This record gives sequence, C-alpha cells and structure tokens, in this order.
Amino acid sequence: MAFDRYAKLFSLQDKMVMVAGGTGAIGSAMARAAAGFGAKIAIAGFDEHRRAKIVAELREEGVTATGVFINVLDIATVKEGLAEAERALGPIDVLINTVGTHIEQPAEEVTLEAWDKVMDVNLRGAFILSQAAAQSMIAHQIRGSIIHVTSVRSNLGIRRGYAAYVASKGGLAILIKQLATEWAKYGIRVNGIAPTFTRTALVADYLEDPNFYNALVSRIPLGRVAETDDLVGLAVFLASEASSMITGQNIFVDGGITATQ
Repeated sequence: MAFDRYAKLFSLQDKMVMVAGGTGAIGSAMARAAAGFGAKIAIAGFDEHRRAKIVAELREEGVTATGVFINVLDIATVKEGLAEAERALGPIDVLINTVGTHIEQPAEEVTLEAWDKVMDVNLRGAFILSQAAAQSMIAHQIRGSIIHVTSVRSNLGIRRGYAAYVASKGGLAILIKQLATEWAKYGIRVNGIAPTFTRTALVADYLEDPNFYNALVSRIPLGRVAETDDLVGLAVFLASEASSMITGQNIFVDGGITATQ
C-alpha cells in the first residue's frame, strides 16, 4: 500500500534495543513497547530475579530477548553487559537509559555522600552508558539512537530537598545536547524524555500523600500525573526513523506544567 512507508517509519524490526534500568517500571514498559514494534530487547539491570522475569515474559510473547547485569557505578560491568547483549542479539542500535536515583535532603543538610551517589548514578552513569553505546555504534557504523529519561526537574526547581537530583538531571539535559552535537557526524542521535511525576514504586510515598498529590496536580494543566504508558510512545518515536531529524532535545512529557512556569 502507498501508506506502508509511514508505518515503516516507526518500525523497530530487528533493531537491538538495550534498556538500562529495564527492570524498573518505566524501563520495562519501554522495553515492551519497543518489542511491540519488532525490536530485539536486552534488559540491563542490577536485579537478577527481575531481569529473568521480564525476559521470560517477553520470550513468552515471541520476543527475542536477553538479560544482562550492569551497575552504572562500575564501567567494567557496563562494557561487559553490553558485550554480552551484543553476543546474544547483535550490535546495539538503540540505548534507552532509565536508570536513576534520588535522595531527599534539604539543601542546607545535603551530605557529600548523598550528593555523590545521586550525581554518580544519574549523570556519570548516563555518560558511561552513552559512551559505551556510541563506541559500539561507531565501530559498527550504525546510525543509532540514545535516549535518556531525564525529568521535568531538569528545568524546574521544587520546594523539597532535591538539590542533588535537579543538578544531576539539569546536567544530563545539557550533556544530551553536547553528545548529540559531537556524535551527529556518525549519525548517532541523542535525546531525552523529561516526565513529570510518573506513577511508579519510586514515588509512591509522594503520590499517596494527599496534600502533596493535590498540590502537584493542581499545577499540571492536564490535571494528573504521568503513567508509564504516557512515556512509551515517545520512546518508540525517538528510537525509530520517524524521528531521524531530531537530536539534542529534552522533550517534556509533563501535562503542560512547564508551559505554565
């Protein structure tokens, strides 16, 4: 059909997609969405039981999938995890990074240990993952896509103890622009997905606090927080040829909150 080429723009058929943090709620949802568009999936994470469970679920649906151990604080495990995934599935085409952490402390009380932990996981880890993926893409002459989950807090402060978190996500947002600029000559695109609060176990305590939740959604024009399914379409889009002219962007999935700030 004449319109088939438009559908093919979103196809990830036979693409190798590695999802770092693929055992989490956001990562596993993005992995399943990419699989739905034909991708081979490498679930990269810390928790062996969760990796095995998600990989088994994908395989039951006919998806070519594998699980690999990585710890973004240890560059050797990232490189070995990627190499293991590539031995099983072929060279990486797409990296989706959903790894992140947060330690809440008032700015005047932030410990250097907490600061370093958040920065190491959210920013240093993102660079290590990006570099490993890009090295493989360059070596295999793959015009790949690197996607990081950032946060609306890469652009907005919050009246809570988020100093380390916002610094790490703001740093990641500008790192995305820099990597996109440097690696464009190889055809590698680098982008970010910046959600507002997304309903996951990581933020359950916040969202179950009616005072916090009501104050939060009152500032979001669409009147709700994000669900994981709100993020997966953008991940597929940025992984696919449909976004072949988009790089260096940190795209907000925030119900309009940044439009009002």
